Amino acid sequence: MAAPDRDGELRRTFPALPYRSSAEDGFAATWWGTAWVTALEEGALDAARLARGRGYAERGKVDAITVTPGLLLAYVQGSRPRPYRVQVRLRTLDDTDWERFLNAAVERPGHIAALLDKELPHSLADCGVPLLPGPGDLAPRCSCPDSGHPCKHAAALCYQAARLLDADPFVLLLLRGRGERTLLDTLSRRNAAHAARAARDRGPTPLPGVRAAETLAARTPPQLPAPLPPPPHPEQPPAYPAAPGGPDPFALDQLATDAAARAHALLTTGRDPVGGLTLWQDAVRLAAARPGSGLTAGTRALYASLAEATGRDTAELARAVAAWRQGGRDGLDVLEQAWDPPAGRFDRARPLLLAADLPAFRPWRNRLTHPQGHVQLRLGRTGLWYAYESEPDRDDWWPRGTPDLDPVGALTGLGASGDL
Repeated sequence: MAAPDRDGELRRTFPALPYRSSAEDGFAATWWGTAWVTALEEGALDAARLARGRGYAERGKVDAITVTPGLLLAYVQGSRPRPYRVQVRLRTLDDTDWERFLNAAVERPGHIAALLDKELPHSLADCGVPLLPGPGDLAPRCSCPDSGHPCKHAAALCYQAARLLDADPFVLLLLRGRGERTLLDTLSRRNAAHAARAARDRGPTPLPGVRAAETLAARTPPQLPAPLPPPPHPEQPPAYPAAPGGPDPFALDQLATDAAARAHALLTTGRDPVGGLTLWQDAVRLAAARPGSGLTAGTRALYASLAEATGRDTAELARAVAAWRQGGRDGLDVLEQAWDPPAGRFDRARPLLLAADLPAFRPWRNRLTHPQGHVQLRLGRTGLWYAYESEPDRDDWWPRGTPDLDPVGALTGLGASGDL
């Protein structure tokens, strides 16, 4: 599956849901989530498989869930070390059904407000459009050898999907074919047009005074010129000459180039990409922006200045730069923060490594260490695995390779399996 930061309007990936106690009443909390579960259970051919799938879902055996139009996709851990790939398909709505749904949504102002509050009104679901699935509408497919309909792995995915629908009914609307941003933009335009028609039908309310059109007709100001388009990329700053007692030209060039890049991003996207960074994080970012992997004469002075300003040494900064180049702000967090991950993805990593003919890694918090002490995997808070290397019997870990959702994939490029 794609990494979470690659998701878009028609693709949403949700991290694995936490453990759920079987003592809780009902698997869904909302009426639409309950209707989803009812469609699953009434369309199933074997109650025993449903019960086992519900147990899998309660114990957190369903990994991250990806939702696209007409499709749910996830990996579910079964009785074997390698998880199964599970798909559940649901028919998308055609243009006629969407037109009927949008018209019904703007008929009452409360409909749009309810959707913004992550609620699905009964009246909107009963507008003649089959938003919620019925028995037999959910079409599962699993890589396991079980031919049941559904198998326990597909049932587990459906039960977890009910929890996603509870939290956000736009997940259901995405399954039916439309993304949240597109729907809200369309509803906003239609609601404005609906309000304008209603106001036109009521007619203007007569008020005392002089009509503005009569007052301004003879002196209508000219239209403002169209704003200039943003430049395609930030330009290079001018060369700064060295002057005795003046600032370092290399530092000025570095700061001016960075300021231009930030200003261009703010102009084109409306967001400052580094506005929320701490002093240390921003220093690491600036150092990592210099090309190359070694310290040249120019970058050595930059490293020394940044390390001194943040109260660190250049060795700490060089290690942090390697982490930033590996995974940005998240990669730096993985380097500096050990944490206790919930059950699920971390617990399944060791069987996956064993299945790839790798030795048993030693766990500690969010880290798995090779028994020979020269390779380590660290789980980030976004679900990605980061590889680290050290000299054997030394606690001197450096980031290596590219982060991956698969712990075995994160080790790619660090040496052959026999060397690990």
